[in-house]
Amino acid sequence: MSASRLNKFIASSGLCSRRKADELIESGVVFVNGKKVTELGFLVQDKDKVVVNQQLIRPVKHEYYRFYKPAGYITTADDEKGRKTIYDILPENLNHLKPVGRLDKDSTGLLILTNDGDLINQLTHPSIKIPKVYLVSVDSVVHPHELEQMAAGIEIEPGKKAYADITVLEADKKHTYMQITLYQGMNRQIRKMFEYFGHEVTTLKRIQHGVITLEGLKRGEVKAIKPKQVKELKNFLSKVNAND
Repeated sequence: MSASRLNKFIASSGLCSRRKADELIESGVVFVNGKKVTELGFLVQDKDKVVVNQQLIRPVKHEYYRFYKPAGYITTADDEKGRKTIYDILPENLNHLKPVGRLDKDSTGLLILTNDGDLINQLTHPSIKIPKVYLVSVDSVVHPHELEQMAAGIEIEPGKKAYADITVLEADKKHTYMQITLYQGMNRQIRKMFEYFGHEVTTLKRIQHGVITLEGLKRGEVKAIKPKQVKELKNFLSKVNAND
């Protein structure tokens, strides 16, 4: 019989991340076998009865998938405006999974889908710099000084600077095609950065998130992430956390 830390046990239920679980434990809403537990690092067994906010918590098997999001769908479970969402085209047996981050309606490419709340938090938390790689086209010439400014950081929202590492792959008088790496997760960041200089993004595709890539996926296709790749991703996250 294996023992695990209480915050990990709670996170494994899909309720929240380990950090949020720690907050719940400290707030006094977590009970183990009928007794309130506020000690961080408290160990529980698989047979223990864990209740959070009067809700019985049970660990679930974590699932991890890659999805090639096509254009025309928003990244949410439901939409007040009645727009099409990724769940309209995902298999029904995957509708309980959550996307890691978002891609806007007109953007395409890689979305990681999972019920692992701890992993979602690590991949999206602002303090953890996880690389996301995109292929982007704009409808005009992007000048070197603009690339330098974007690398140094530009203010696209009041008090918020956006950064990007950009490599030009192709360019002519009518368009520029680039590979862009972000370490932030600001809303519509790439589009806003180019709008700042008067450029319109015509295509935007995410091809990599951490060590997970779009390789081998067709548009609209979803595939399970292999256990070896999940392990590589978690090892990568551990190294990033250790360096922060």
